[in-house]
Amino acid sequence: MVQNGLNWMAGGPQGSGVDTAANVFGKACGYGGLYVFGRREYHSNIKGLHSYFHLRVAPRQVLANVDDVDLLAAFDAETVVRHVGEVISGGGIIVDAQQLDVNVLTIQTLPPEFRVELRDFMDREHVGEKLGDFLRYAEKRGIHVYAVPYMELLEGVGEKLGIEKISKITRVINTLTVGASFALLRYSRELVEKAVRSTFPEKTIQMNLVALEYAYDYAEKHFGSFKRTLSQVPSNEERIFLTGNQAVAMGKIVGGCRVQTYYPITPAADESEFLEAHEVLHTRNGEEAIVVIQTEDEIAAVNAASGAALAGARAATSTSGPGFSLMVEGLGWAGNSEVPLVITYYQRGAPATGLPTRHGQADLRFALHAAHGEFPRIIIASGDIEECFYDAAKAFNFAEKYQMPVIHLIDKALANCAQTYPVFNYAGFKIERGEVLAEKDLEGREYKRFRFTETGISPRAFLGTKNGVHWYTGDEHNEFGHISEEPLNRRRMVEKRMVKLELVDREVPLSEKINVYGNIDSENIVVSWGSPKGAIIEALSLLASEGFSLGFIQIRMVNPLPAAYLKRVLGEKKRIIDVEDNYTGQLGGLIREKTGLAPHYHVLKYTGRPATTTEVYNALRLILKNEAPERQVLMFGS
Repeated sequence: MVQNGLNWMAGGPQGSGVDTAANVFGKACGYGGLYVFGRREYHSNIKGLHSYFHLRVAPRQVLANVDDVDLLAAFDAETVVRHVGEVISGGGIIVDAQQLDVNVLTIQTLPPEFRVELRDFMDREHVGEKLGDFLRYAEKRGIHVYAVPYMELLEGVGEKLGIEKISKITRVINTLTVGASFALLRYSRELVEKAVRSTFPEKTIQMNLVALEYAYDYAEKHFGSFKRTLSQVPSNEERIFLTGNQAVAMGKIVGGCRVQTYYPITPAADESEFLEAHEVLHTRNGEEAIVVIQTEDEIAAVNAASGAALAGARAATSTSGPGFSLMVEGLGWAGNSEVPLVITYYQRGAPATGLPTRHGQADLRFALHAAHGEFPRIIIASGDIEECFYDAAKAFNFAEKYQMPVIHLIDKALANCAQTYPVFNYAGFKIERGEVLAEKDLEGREYKRFRFTETGISPRAFLGTKNGVHWYTGDEHNEFGHISEEPLNRRRMVEKRMVKLELVDREVPLSEKINVYGNIDSENIVVSWGSPKGAIIEALSLLASEGFSLGFIQIRMVNPLPAAYLKRVLGEKKRIIDVEDNYTGQLGGLIREKTGLAPHYHVLKYTGRPATTTEVYNALRLILKNEAPERQVLMFGS
């Protein structure tokens, strides 16, 4: 059994089955009681450019990726060229035996910027132009090379299945790499077969099972022992293997979402497509459904969701940066009209189109200030897949209880990573709809949708409720909703809306606003939000084992920020370390704005790739040893 974990990577051209290979690998490990964390990286073109999937496997729960690769399963020469430096001594590379003579400088999909880096590497390390030269370089570093004759194996698969044209079965090369990988790791063939059956459609299962058999047999016969092995871990725990997109979708269903609107955009669309595939719900109350609407654009999406929310449905829309930019006017309308709207905002590389399929965490300030004028909005930021699930459900409670938009911030790293978890326990989740008026509550009384109250919350009736007459407008309005430009009314309405944020700050427990890890009493404290969470927690554990003392405050509710708590705790610290995946350290700046306390150090990354445990550990260690500059920029990742 692996004691300290295994790091496996599959890489190849976009559209060649890299994701499917990773899903089979992850499922097979999960069936054996192992925990898995997977990171998916892919280009924004449809097909052809390099993509890869990095999986960490361990007998305990893993929270983030690391820099190292133990076993690299390469579908093509470019994967070796790009990732050979990540494979550790004693590790292995599985490669196509027919590609050893490929001249790497003729690989057409290599971007010009990378070619410059590649030539520098080849000159510096005295590596020749052939793929075989790169593999000999790897062997000098103590890396084992396993050349697999893919075409020969495909011919055998075709012969057994009675398929003469090899072109019809080349797509099973991904299964060949998985089979060779597990054979080297001496892992249960039965569990991998189970994963194949659960991954592929019925008509291609047999083809992939035969490919798996041929790859296993070849590797066992021709390759020697590999230093890493995988074995089953006894476990009776019920677990799930899912992505952040799927967790959000499931959380919305638990939270009572019954209308979801969207316009397709990366990386948000996967969530809505998952909901579309599970629109019919089997609940305690019988069969129900969630209506998923693909609108003509994001403007329609946000406004349709607002309309559904006013009519009494728990409604949400889902988008990414460019789409949210189009939603801004609709967000302002919802803020002015106190609509319980939920917006799931998946951050990606920005600005403009930016890096459509890459990681980004630079939209905190945008979410905080989007739309002209001032109105309240709650912003929550999930730090892992489990939080994505619970926060997605909880967002509807916040929206309806406090009658304001809720923006659920997620980043691409969370959306597209895949992880093993014990099945989420949602039995204790309770839907809270806030102050809602029924038909009998409106009998014989004058209904004021925006009635002034001490808390700022006006009891509301759904559109269509008998005895209730509604006026909604983008203009400032009086208690009935009629347009009003009178100064006193204007002041009272602005204050009515804004005071609700103070109510949120008082009523929401601190445990729902922050998480604390490590030694909170240490003089060294890390502050962060979103997906860096896992890498930070693992880095803290490594540093603690070396005698370093460090605490970590993860901010989950960004607005309203728990400023009083942060001011009290951070004011006593010698080193405040801000870790974020953006250029300006946006959370650090917000903390300074609200508390007057500025971080002493910033650990930042904005390459379009998420921070790894290795990177964060190294950066924090330098700080604790007084060897770091005030600003470190992380760079790992292809």
